[in-house]
Amino acid sequence: MNRFVLSAVLVLCASGLFAAPLEGGYALAPRASASPEEREQAFLEARYKVINAAAKYENTPYRYGGITSSGLDCSGFIFLSFKDALGVSLPRSTSGIYSWTERISREQAQPGDLLFFKTDTTGRISHVALYLGDGRFIHAASTGQRTGVIYSSLDEQYWARAFAGAGRAFPASTSGFRPVIAGDTGRSDGMVAETRESAIPGSGRSGFPSEASSGSGRLLVGAAFAPTWIGFLKGDDLFRGFASQLRLTAETYSFGPKMVFGLEVRPEYDGALGVFRLPITLSWGPSDKFMIFAGPVLSFGDPSISTEDGSRRYSGGTSWLGAAGITATPFSMSTASGEFAPYFEAAWQYYFSENDSRNLSADISAGFRFSTGIRWTIQVR
Repeated sequence: MNRFVLSAVLVLCASGLFAAPLEGGYALAPRASASPEEREQAFLEARYKVINAAAKYENTPYRYGGITSSGLDCSGFIFLSFKDALGVSLPRSTSGIYSWTERISREQAQPGDLLFFKTDTTGRISHVALYLGDGRFIHAASTGQRTGVIYSSLDEQYWARAFAGAGRAFPASTSGFRPVIAGDTGRSDGMVAETRESAIPGSGRSGFPSEASSGSGRLLVGAAFAPTWIGFLKGDDLFRGFASQLRLTAETYSFGPKMVFGLEVRPEYDGALGVFRLPITLSWGPSDKFMIFAGPVLSFGDPSISTEDGSRRYSGGTSWLGAAGITATPFSMSTASGEFAPYFEAAWQYYFSENDSRNLSADISAGFRFSTGIRWTIQVR
């Protein structure tokens, strides 16, 4: 019984130390006997420390589950910033951090507090950022014009629409708060207290980007390669040929919800038909993970399929609407060389039989292709 009571007391004490807003339990926390002025200064210094720690991770690539300088996700970025600055371990997940903070309005948020967003269709809190003042924040973005640890603004259409609320991480400051950035000014704590104008990202003096950094759209280029498979013909090798892509993709929020438009040149070799194809397609989707495409095709060769009954000939191939299909990408992996993603593609191709007899499996194989491969993408704007 005594052991149970002791464990309960320890849990309660630990939760009290790291309850939000952070009032104690870390090195910079004010003493219990500190004057109001000393408490105010201590909490300001703690906010400064966290902001400076966060700024050091600018341009770190986004990595789901990442919690090191080689890659960070949004909650990992917040966790690491507080850990580096104060030695405080926040909850590791976005939902956990949201539950940890004290709910406040956007107008009450001060630099060093946290902002939360709903960025997917689940309706749940899915993104967290560190607030810097004047509507700007630093965060680890997984999508947008730029990804990784970047600066963004609540004035941007996407983030304004996705904003779900603010959370207090420290007791509110009653004096004029001046955000800070890392610098060498001779102060013992290694920080520089800037004027409000020079420290706010995007002012043109701090080196932070002033352009919209995330949510305003992206321009992407990439390439893809995939083997194609025989799914209906009997007695043949599974491997059919290859399909490749050179792609230009634009992600935009101009119509409200995110939309992705693409242009692809698709060199393909179809060994089952014995032809080389060159589709040029336009594509569209709600995201880069699921898109539909269609477009004209140039077909080179004499299309035919070998069957048990002999060679089966086909016409068509070259057409103004010679290809249409879907592309699905279950997940992607971000690296310093770009984003890599496995993908699946199912496509209809315009061929029709010249034969009097029927052979359903051959005709389906002539009209459809299936492929699985790897896609590589980089952001150019």
